[in-house]
Amino acid sequence: MSQELILLLGGARSGKSRFAEKLTMRFGERVLYVATAQARDEEMAARIAAHRRARPATWRTVEAPTAVGKAVRTALAEGPADVVLLDCITLLVSNVILGGRWLSEEDFDSVDERVVGPRVDIELDGLLRAVQESEVPWIVVSNEVGWGLVPSYPVGRVYRDLLGRFNQCLAAVADRVYLMVAGLPVDIKALAADPPAS
Repeated sequence: MSQELILLLGGARSGKSRFAEKLTMRFGERVLYVATAQARDEEMAARIAAHRRARPATWRTVEAPTAVGKAVRTALAEGPADVVLLDCITLLVSNVILGGRWLSEEDFDSVDERVVGPRVDIELDGLLRAVQESEVPWIVVSNEVGWGLVPSYPVGRVYRDLLGRFNQCLAAVADRVYLMVAGLPVDIKALAADPPAS
């Protein structure tokens, strides 16, 4: 199986994960599923449990709220996979910004992009290295969060900006990029236009 990177973008409940799972099945049964979600409350714990129950028994799950590249390299060294499915970058960037803790109200105004930005860059570099070093396809899911209102608090703006930059870097190197709209995939890479000549 050749190495390939497929990026799936879209808004909340746009069908990203469902399409990612269908696409994953085309590559084989040995799926390495990388989950970045953390059970920070009962509702999230219930969602995670439901996702676990829905995954096929042949899928191997690695929970990696951060340091995804390292986690995948370790998992692939422990056993082969036909494809890696990473769901999702949205929570990964949030986890890096939060640093493993809940933010207090005071923190909402004090998150500094100059501090958390380099940590997000390190996470991105580690992920891209793992993709390049592996010999299997990767399917990566992320949200497109830049189409709504400008967040009213600093941490929201920092998060939006850093996630947007992360998505752009992944899209630039991805072999295929799909935008999910109401459950339908649109091949963005195929539609992308070159910048006009000056």
